[in-house]
Amino acid sequence: MTTANRTVKVTVNGKEYESSVEVRKTLADFLRDELDLTGTHLGCEHGVCGACTILFNGDAVRSCLMLAVQADGADLTTVEGLARGEDLNALQLAFQENHALQCGFCTPGMLMTAYALLQDTPNPTEDQVKEGISGNICRCTGYAPIIQAILQTGRGPALTLPTNEEG
Repeated sequence: MTTANRTVKVTVNGKEYESSVEVRKTLADFLRDELDLTGTHLGCEHGVCGACTILFNGDAVRSCLMLAVQADGADLTTVEGLARGEDLNALQLAFQENHALQCGFCTPGMLMTAYALLQDTPNPTEDQVKEGISGNICRCTGYAPIIQAILQTGRGPALTLPTNEEG
């Protein structure tokens, strides 16, 4: 049995890609296997853990629940797109300063969820942060340092993504 392929055009972290992909390939697998963007982690592969969270046209989505062909024409941001070259953004620095990453497995998805939260609610309350990250599972930190990092970032200047020339 042959699997059908389809051409997909996406912009990922400011860079345009065009690729022929199997119609059944998940977006997470496409990012990892085809584009070598391995910061998008796969945990449960059922959309429960949040490790695969990316930005899809600015919204936080679970890339394990989407097919790559569904992303045709979309603007995607993965955790690799948050930094400006070697310079981490304010959210990444706050995670580092607050020890909000231990094993690091949930961190990419948590950062993407937090980034989307801060875009919608630039200076969230602690309850808003707790609600905002409630769909992401972390087994190491106990969430307190993650919450502190997000609150710290919310009190600072607005977060922006690097432009294609900066990234």
